[in-house]
Amino acid sequence: MTIAWKDYPFTSGHDELLTPECQPRAGAEGLHRYLTGLGLAELQARQRAAEETILNLGITFTVYSQGDNIDRAWPFDIIPRLIPLAEWEMVERGLIQRLTALNLFIGDIYGAQRIIREGVFPAEVLAMSRNFRTQCVGIEPAFGVWAHVCGSDLIRDRDGRILVLEDNLRVPSGVSYMLENRLITKRVFPELFGTQRILPVDDYPARLYDTLAALAPEGRDPPRVVVLTPGIYNSAYFEHVYLAQRMGLELVEGRDLVVGEEDRVFMKTISGLQQVDVIYRRVDDLFIDPEVFVADSMLGVPGLMRAWRSGRVALVNAPGAGVADDKVVYAHVPEMIRFYLGEEPILSNVTTWKCLLDEDRRYVLEHLDQLVVKPANESGGYGMMIGPMASNAERAEMAERIKADPRNYIAQPMISLSTVPTLTENGVLEPRHVDLRPFILQGKQSAVTAGGLTRVALRKGSLVVNSSQGGGSKDTWIVATED
Repeated sequence: MTIAWKDYPFTSGHDELLTPECQPRAGAEGLHRYLTGLGLAELQARQRAAEETILNLGITFTVYSQGDNIDRAWPFDIIPRLIPLAEWEMVERGLIQRLTALNLFIGDIYGAQRIIREGVFPAEVLAMSRNFRTQCVGIEPAFGVWAHVCGSDLIRDRDGRILVLEDNLRVPSGVSYMLENRLITKRVFPELFGTQRILPVDDYPARLYDTLAALAPEGRDPPRVVVLTPGIYNSAYFEHVYLAQRMGLELVEGRDLVVGEEDRVFMKTISGLQQVDVIYRRVDDLFIDPEVFVADSMLGVPGLMRAWRSGRVALVNAPGAGVADDKVVYAHVPEMIRFYLGEEPILSNVTTWKCLLDEDRRYVLEHLDQLVVKPANESGGYGMMIGPMASNAERAEMAERIKADPRNYIAQPMISLSTVPTLTENGVLEPRHVDLRPFILQGKQSAVTAGGLTRVALRKGSLVVNSSQGGGSKDTWIVATED
């Protein structure tokens, strides 16, 4: 069965493989020829092989919404998403610029608050922030970096422009699936990696380790670095195990650590206590230290904040970094870039209305049928309302929520996300909407993954790409265009 590209059912948006004339875009010529030569029957067979590999390797994620902790096989589509290298180099610069400004903002907010005093950032946004931690005021982490690992979500609009949808700076997840997606794609399409100039992604664990190790206090060489997990019931536990194994680090829970003399942190081992220098923590702020935050937390380490404040241990990401992981704060990032760096933003935000502002709120309430409304601090697609697809009752309920707590909501236009050909359950290629989460590392040096985690809305017409909401993923290829 051949692939009839002329019958490809284009949507009204931007397709990343094909032009409206059904011709491959720059950089996609080789993949287009290859898929055409394989045909649909062989693609279906390779999709089945990929799914069997995922089951055999135990690549899973956890869904809580069913009432139980249900582990699901990672949903994966074998048709990769391509981005030309020349375009990606611009994106990479923009992401580093963005995270640099965000880290300066976080440091300023816990320090002199110059951006507020000079009227660039509203004081009321900070005053009502759920993620501002007074316990972090006055701290100056190594290299001035608070968010060492950031996952910024990017989209491409109908005109082909890449925009930033949001920034994730608390405990961003998904990088393990990016790495596994590449391994699976190499198994099902080994021929392509001999003919395509595809940038590698498998150096991420080494780069992450270098970022972590450079933060070790007192210059101990080699430093002891551990990964702190909430445990097996966390939805990202697969990733915690995966990264610890790939970096050759101990995976620990709060009960495995203790703060001892001189505020030093130690790991309990069968050989006795061993000092820990850096903790890559995948536990939320409020649960990391019961002496400071949630008193009955069983996930954290008593005294850990004290050890961090005294400079005896480095925490990644730093507590308090979540003050910038807020969709209302996101709307101010372009101003942050201008204020701290004296530069124009390389990457643009999506147009955003802040319901905290009277004029913005009136506009949102009058146009709920046209907008996407999001809570400021939720993730995974939870609490979001897509106005054009919502019922009158759902829009009325959202209006009441906005009126009751305007600081907690922003709105954006409904953007027709770009599409990539995807093999459907019926075994045919159809466009499905995608976004992209690249991962940015910042510490002594900065680095960006070559691409990132492409998430795909597997349901026809859906714009929700989150795996918890029925989405899947694709491998992302940064490719040098053919000569």
